[in-house]
Amino acid sequence: MDDLTWASDACTLPTAERPFRVAEFDQLFAEHLRGSDRMDAQTLELTLDPESRATVEDLTARETECCSFFTFTLSSDADQLRLQITVPPAQTAVLDGLL
Repeated sequence: MDDLTWASDACTLPTAERPFRVAEFDQLFAEHLRGSDRMDAQTLELTLDPESRATVEDLTARETECCSFFTFTLSSDADQLRLQITVPPAQTAVLDGLL
């Protein structure tokens, strides 16, 4: 996510704040991402370290505020945290950018 070309026009986050949000996602993924699986065009599932839960909850809550088209579903077991990200058909390019 090094550039903002993946950001949707539907995003209400002020443009000046977008690089900081991208940096937060980049840091989360660099430190905690174990794997990803593109379930279908509209669904991406990420596997993360379980200790990242508080960060994931905070970041996805803030992202939902500005990009209401996202649906984030969090599940976990003792060994991993799974974050399923779903978007409507018009927003699949956002998942491409995240992937």
